[in-house]
Formats: sequence, structure tokens, C-alpha cells
Amino acid sequence: MQEALAEARSAAAAREVPVGALLVHEGQILARSGNRTIRDNDPTAHAEIIVLREAARRLGNYRLTGATLYVTIEPCSMCAGAVIQARVPRLVYGADDPKGGAVRTCFQILSDPRLNHQVEVTSGVLAADCAAVIQSFFSERRP
Repeated sequence: MQEALAEARSAAAAREVPVGALLVHEGQILARSGNRTIRDNDPTAHAEIIVLREAARRLGNYRLTGATLYVTIEPCSMCAGAVIQARVPRLVYGADDPKGGAVRTCFQILSDPRLNHQVEVTSGVLAADCAAVIQSFFSERRP
């Protein structure tokens, strides 16, 4: 999670919403990124999506079985859906997102029994540090 936090801090320095992610497959980091929505002019350029795309390219397979996705904040519905489509078996995230989280706060996409894939979730890893990065970012922008 420290590596994901470093990506979040880099995103903040680039004036992006500071979310960081990385994907580990068989003990190796395959991909890492922070949010790039502003830089790429792409509303789908969330850290999770960038990492899933890069890891799939590197593996030559869109199914990322055997992987763990680490994210500093609870994924949104778009990112949670992408995790399902990629068949990622495990997600580890830091802080809950009460305004848009789709893992346990607003929605529970990754554990919905109607879907063809469920994900093992570990939440709260370095939660205070992860929350502090994003809270600091927004507090600096709001009076």
C-alpha cells in the first residue's frame, strides 16, 4: 500500500485527484499509476483502470487471475466493474469512499451474488494515511 500511496502523492503533485493503484501478479508489481483524468482528458483514466489495462497488456490476457489490486481508496462503480471484468481475485484498499465507493459503502458490486465473479476484499490498509492524502488535496482547493 505504501507504493500505491506514492502513486497517489505523485497524482496530487500533478493536480490530479490523488488516488494510487498497483497490480501485483505472482509477487511482482506489473503496473502502477495514479489518476490521470486531467492529463489524459479521459474520464475513465482512474488509477485502477490504467493499472488493469497495463497489466493485461503485459500479461497478454485481459483476465488477471492470480493478481491483487492495491488502491488507496475504495473503487468507484466503473472501477469495480472493471475489476469484475478482469477477474481480479483480490482487492486491497485503504480508505472507504462514502461519496462514491462501490465495494462496501454506496454499492457492493464486488460481492453481488448475481454477478459471475466475486472478489476477496481487504479494506482499511493504511486507511488513515490514504484518507489524509485525499482530504488534504481537497481541503487545499476548498475555502
